[in-house]
Amino acid sequence: MKVKSILAALLLMVAGYQTVLAQKVVLHKTNGQTIEHEYVDLGLPSGTLWATCNIGANSPEEYGDYFAWGETSGYNGGKTCFNWETYKYTLTYHELDGTVKKYCTKSSASGVVDNKTELEPEDDAATVNWGSEWQMPSNAQLEELVNSSYTTTSWTTLNGVSGRMIISKSNGKRIFLPAAGFRLGITYIADGEYGGCWSRSLYEANSEDSHLLFFSSSNIITGYYYRVHGYSVRPVRVKKIRVPLR
Repeated sequence: MKVKSILAALLLMVAGYQTVLAQKVVLHKTNGQTIEHEYVDLGLPSGTLWATCNIGANSPEEYGDYFAWGETSGYNGGKTCFNWETYKYTLTYHELDGTVKKYCTKSSASGVVDNKTELEPEDDAATVNWGSEWQMPSNAQLEELVNSSYTTTSWTTLNGVSGRMIISKSNGKRIFLPAAGFRLGITYIADGEYGGCWSRSLYEANSEDSHLLFFSSSNIITGYYYRVHGYSVRPVRVKKIRVPLR
């Protein structure tokens, strides 16, 4: 199900466990600070390696930060309002929608057409915050993650935090996605009941929207929603492409 109206209904309706054999990427910052980010190989056909934590979190169950799509500084960086008026790429805005000045397709024509459909590195919250080894997942990577041929998923709690556990069918490794809720305007909505993780992929039919992963106790689906809202980011690395994702 990838229809925006269905996802809107889901929004209104919802209105530790250590990862098995996780590996670490060590980043050495210029100030001498060392930062380690763990990742897991779920044995997916694409070879995608999934981070064990959201950006801004120190453990799998921590919510972490919230980002509008294409912005690299989130709520913890001082952004307090998530709407078209405060969005980095707004060209013109109205109360509930807007037009954009970057990442706009000809088929959508809701702003300045550049036909860019994936975030560039300088606009990717994972790349900017964690380094060039990381990026936000594509929509194809999100779809692969929740493909029942490769993984199983269940609603559970980890150290008292509700969310979705995703377990590889091929090797039993897993990641936990906390139900961190989301940011809409100045409002913090549905934490503990609902979660969403951005992809790096624009929804080409409507450039006001971008693809993301939605999940609650009842479902986990890929879809699309307004890019100005604040959602979690779960970074990925690519080890080796086994089967191209299209």
